[in-house]
Amino acid sequence: MEQTIQQSFRQNAANPLDLMPRMPPPQSSAQKQPSEASLDVAVDAGVDLGSLPLPGEYKEPTRAITNDALMSQWLKSPALSYILTFISQLNNEFVGKPIPKTPPIIDPGSIVHHLQNLLATLNAWIADFPPQDVSMQRFGNKAFRSWVDRLEERAVEVISPLLPQHLLPATVELVPYLTAAFGHKTRLDYGSGHELSFVCFLCCLRILKVVEQKDMSLVAFMILPAYFELARNLQRTYTLEPAGSHGVWGLDDHQFLCYFWGAAQLVNHRNLKPKSVLQRDIVDCYAQEFMYLRAIQYIYEVKSGPFHEHSPMLYDITGVISWSKVNSGMMKMYVAEVIKKFPVVQHIPFGAILPFSHANESIIPTSFSTDSTPDYTE
Repeated sequence: MEQTIQQSFRQNAANPLDLMPRMPPPQSSAQKQPSEASLDVAVDAGVDLGSLPLPGEYKEPTRAITNDALMSQWLKSPALSYILTFISQLNNEFVGKPIPKTPPIIDPGSIVHHLQNLLATLNAWIADFPPQDVSMQRFGNKAFRSWVDRLEERAVEVISPLLPQHLLPATVELVPYLTAAFGHKTRLDYGSGHELSFVCFLCCLRILKVVEQKDMSLVAFMILPAYFELARNLQRTYTLEPAGSHGVWGLDDHQFLCYFWGAAQLVNHRNLKPKSVLQRDIVDCYAQEFMYLRAIQYIYEVKSGPFHEHSPMLYDITGVISWSKVNSGMMKMYVAEVIKKFPVVQHIPFGAILPFSHANESIIPTSFSTDSTPDYTE
């Protein structure tokens, strides 16, 4: 069956009806799914982010993962512990809960309201930079560079309303994460590294106590879905290429965490099962309530052909017995295929809020295993 799927993909990968780009399997090993198990460590995902002391001073974040040798230090860094803690805490907010059909009333002075305004502003900018003629260009519309240029020029302006006066100096650390959260303006691509950058942006706000524990549910259900929709709007408008895609062997051309958190939403759902995603009418019915199904709906919208051919990994997951096992397997896969991938994390900058420090290097907590192969049967 696996070989048949691979052969079918090679026959259909260049299907001109597909609206979104797909990358071919790695040339060096067309019949092997990518994985990496060279760095078997564990990181602490139980940090109390709300009690972390504020930095004494802020500095412009800089890249620190400059070679493979520094990957082991990254996997023990405080920054990674904070990031995975934040991802895990958001996952807890999502468990067993749909996105409300009726949006809750948001306090106009709250951080959630300001984040909503920020994302709405960025989305509105798309109309100011319509796609250029791409008759000779299949992927990546150059108009996206103008959109990113504006984001870089106005980053301080859109971030400042999020912060109280005494935290405005922290803007210098937030800017790089926000400006990198929507794609690369030179390569005209978007991938899980850009998605991770937005997580870093929100995580910094949590560490700064701008986002408090009481805000986490609204951040989960109001901000993250809005971010994913903005990212998809950018992908479709500017035909952004998948960044570092594994093609048919990847979970998704562009995003990952919407599946992890989306699976958490569906835990213990009475009617929806992992195999339900194969029924388009069910997906369309529930897509606005569950991020996993919205991500699948998007695939149906932009890709053609049998689901098992263009998305074999997601197809395989339909055979998993429960959403809780999908959710736990997704985290293992995320650590293996995003957190442990040098081409992805090399672009992360580190500052005083998310430090790349080795002071506790000898301490290896055990909250998250980083085995590279997710086992959905455990």
